[in-house]
Amino acid sequence: MPPGGLEPEEGETLDYICGHYRIFQYRRGHRFSTDDILAAWYGTSWCPRADRIADLGSGIGSVAVSMAWRCPGARIHTVEAQDISARLARKTMAYNGLEDRVTIHEGDLRDPSVLAGEAPFDLVTGTPPYWPLGTKVEAAHPQAIPARLEVRGEIGDYAKAAARILAPGGIFATVFPLDQIPRAERAYREAGLLLMRRQDVIFKDGDPYGLGLFAGCRKEDLPEGFDAAAGFPVRAPDITIRRRDGSVDPTIAMVRLCMGFPPGLAVPA
Repeated sequence: MPPGGLEPEEGETLDYICGHYRIFQYRRGHRFSTDDILAAWYGTSWCPRADRIADLGSGIGSVAVSMAWRCPGARIHTVEAQDISARLARKTMAYNGLEDRVTIHEGDLRDPSVLAGEAPFDLVTGTPPYWPLGTKVEAAHPQAIPARLEVRGEIGDYAKAAARILAPGGIFATVFPLDQIPRAERAYREAGLLLMRRQDVIFKDGDPYGLGLFAGCRKEDLPEGFDAAAGFPVRAPDITIRRRDGSVDPTIAMVRLCMGFPPGLAVPA
């Protein structure tokens, strides 16, 4: 159980995110989403050993606090450029008793000096913005704009930053829309990363729109010729969030259980 001891200030909410862990959010700002939970689940599921974790562009700390819940022995470092988001993240970590395990760095993830003094990381995660600036309507709250639009870098910058700080054999895991799969694949390739795993998440059965989950490591960490022989990426069966009748699909229910959520499946009377 988290120690608590902090309360929401004006314009903030305090919401459950994983198990008994809670997160501070602005009521009308950027709030955690299914994307964040999926990124935390996927990264912690496929990293061989997550002793040291970094989350890039960490926002209000939703991915970081979720991974802290999943990996109770891990030490986590986050990088966030917006001070208003970093402030909320610090508040969340204090509420959940994680100040000794989670270090929040304020800075631009594209700046090599931000984590230069840290030891390499077994797992690096990132939930990059999905669209170039000017291609979508900007959010009303200034905090939410960089979470949606590419104000400070795009997925390629996340991949390059991850490749720079990964430990040998470490994993970079991210999430990106299904209609932009080539961009995600190119980001891994241009950063010198081998995309090893991919799994698609469909929002509603019958609707093609959804998200892709990606995990890969540096090609130089693998035996020579391994990438060609293995035929990467390995594709797992799709996850569906909602069935056609609007009910929760069992595939996402299993993810919810892994992340400390009620599964959401209807219980027979």
